[in-house]
Amino acid sequence: MSLQIRPLVADDAASVLSIYQAGLDSGHASFEVTAPSWEAFDASRLPAHRFVAVVDGAVAGWVAVSQVSPRPVYRGVVEHSIYVDPAVRGRGVALALMNMLIDSTEEAGIWTVQSGIFPENSASLALHARVGFRTIGIRERVGRHHGTWRDVMLLERRSPKIV
Repeated sequence: MSLQIRPLVADDAASVLSIYQAGLDSGHASFEVTAPSWEAFDASRLPAHRFVAVVDGAVAGWVAVSQVSPRPVYRGVVEHSIYVDPAVRGRGVALALMNMLIDSTEEAGIWTVQSGIFPENSASLALHARVGFRTIGIRERVGRHHGTWRDVMLLERRSPKIV
């Protein structure tokens, strides 16, 4: 398998949104049920911290961050999303994307990357633990998803390099 991580660009839109939709269709990735338009996706994610994994020439996953708050005190806190094509899961794609994201955010002075993950998403929880995320808490019955109340685990990674 040939794996390359590179910045996400507009030409990746169709692949990125298709992979996003496949994750949403799994039922364990997000409360969202439909991937956004490219314009909405592009507007809501910080350009400097968006990457795709290219496996054997095709986009196979992506990671990106959103600003948590416009308040200056939160300038170093972002929330991230990561999605991998089901055809390449378990082959190191997500780990490579996470490592690139961590390097990118730390170089930019971002001290906290956070995420909300459904407790049933054991693969995502294992990935996040592997790269230094810790569980902050569980938001119980925070929202309905397909008619069922769902809990969300709040995870964060505090950079040991930003002091």
